Amino acid sequence: MLNPELKLNEKVFDEDVEQMATREGYGEGLVELGEKNPNVVALCADLTESTKVEGFAKKFPERYFEVGVAEQNMAAIAAGLAISGKVPFISSYATFSPGKNWETIRTTIVYNQANVKIAGHHSGIVTGPDGATHQATEDIALMRTLPKVSVIVPCDSHQAQKATIAACSLNGPVYLRFTRDKTSVITTTDTPFEVGKVYKYFQSESPKAVIFGTGHLLYQALLAAGELEGEGTGVTVVNVPTIKPLDVEAVLNLVKEAGAVVCVEDHQIEGGLGGAIAELLAGHMPAPMEFIGLRNTFAESGKPQELIEKYGLGKEAIVAAVKKVILRK
Repeated sequence: MLNPELKLNEKVFDEDVEQMATREGYGEGLVELGEKNPNVVALCADLTESTKVEGFAKKFPERYFEVGVAEQNMAAIAAGLAISGKVPFISSYATFSPGKNWETIRTTIVYNQANVKIAGHHSGIVTGPDGATHQATEDIALMRTLPKVSVIVPCDSHQAQKATIAACSLNGPVYLRFTRDKTSVITTTDTPFEVGKVYKYFQSESPKAVIFGTGHLLYQALLAAGELEGEGTGVTVVNVPTIKPLDVEAVLNLVKEAGAVVCVEDHQIEGGLGGAIAELLAGHMPAPMEFIGLRNTFAESGKPQELIEKYGLGKEAIVAAVKKVILRK
């Protein structure tokens, strides 16, 4: 059952569950920050509308910088603004930032621990019809390897707004990951969020496996949990919005309770959430694991749900992974 303490969306299992892109939450959060903090500035690389920075740009034109198709310049300018006392948010498609400008982010922002917030949009295969060139499925790995960078992947639009606001209070580089397509709204405005914490969204008595999910695919994990519970197989579903720093103690306790792990993410299985948890468990508590994500491949152009099913990221694939990992206990 859904965890009642977290005030989640009670209609999450309904066919008409609300749909909204996480980029919308980013845009709302950015405007709210602009109203509260005069040092917040925004930069974009010719994608103001797509990345939902347009609201901030219209309301605070003197604090908005359009750099054009020049993602490396955007990162370097933001580093300078941060060192000067501003709190810059830079926005582009994740294939371009942190994809194209990764070295500039590394050298000008991260090496200097400049207080820049990097918003990577159109992440994962739910970017859909734009195809593999615009479907960022390596960006978590790119950013997670950089020292002292927080990596946050909200599960829905409400959490995206909260994550954007919370990022501003963190001192240092932050990577925020957002989707283009509308995805299911899992949380509410009252659902708690704190950077560095995991949240148990679905809980069964005596769980036989724990599913760690991040981003929009958490919805598929919840659907899988409902089906498994109906079959008599109890599981726990945990939202991991902060991949770095990982909530070490909570993750270990959840794995200890369940004894088997499935990780779910719209990302390559190397270097993302699954990689982070596998690294943790290898050093503290080895356990059987299964991974839901892209397996050494780019995706095709297509409708988001079609791609989710084709590449084994949906409910049925998660159910099968849980059954498989339980047999390995």
